[in-house]
Amino acid sequence: MLNASEKIINDKTGLLNLAKELGNLSKASQVMGMSPDNLYRYKSAVDEGGVEAIFERTRRNQTNNMSQTPS
Repeated sequence: MLNASEKIINDKTGLLNLAKELGNLSKASQVMGMSPDNLYRYKSAVDEGGVEAIFERTRRNQTNNMSQTPS
């Protein structure tokens, strides 16, 4: 069974593979029901950093302000 990150990677790489087969990024995004902007972003990430670059990155700050002690 695939974990969540593997499923995300498979979906995104599947979309990129479809775009390659069709030869048209916009058509592939239309077929998959996705925004062309997302497809172009995935393609750019893969071109720059390989498949690992399309892992979901968190936008949230990971610090916990409650654990800090007052000075």
